[in-house]
Amino acid sequence: MYVTKGHKQPAVLVILKSGDKFLLLKRKKPPNEGKYTPVGGKLDPYDSPYKTAIRETFEETGIHISNPTYCGIMVESSPTKYNWICFVYLSEIDYQSPPECNEGELEWIPLNQLSEIPTPETDRFIYEYVDISKNFMFNVEYDNDLNILEMTEEIEDKVLIVET
Repeated sequence: MYVTKGHKQPAVLVILKSGDKFLLLKRKKPPNEGKYTPVGGKLDPYDSPYKTAIRETFEETGIHISNPTYCGIMVESSPTKYNWICFVYLSEIDYQSPPECNEGELEWIPLNQLSEIPTPETDRFIYEYVDISKNFMFNVEYDNDLNILEMTEEIEDKVLIVET
């Protein structure tokens, strides 16, 4: 499931948005099992992040997106096999009934309810930056149990989370 310990797995996250609602996936398997996340997945060899965003969105939702907007990068580092470089994209789509998904259950979540659902702690910052159309470069460091030690935004040189 994960790459060799210490090596980063390149992946994409695609935020699907219609008005003030986000189409999120309640994952049924790790990582982030039981939490709501954007759709996405790993880059295939010789695939670009942009093309992967289009492919993964279609594979997980059946929705064709043609012009995803690049939002930023999140690099996650841990002493375990959980190490990712995530390219984050946004795609505005027409509202529709949530399609079936073999990765979990898709559900429309209004922006003002994102804080009320289980999501990875990092994702609230992604939604905040995407909502104000601000590009980001997040760096997240975890301990052995995947608790966040520190999360920084490197463009602004700003600490967002620090272990206390």
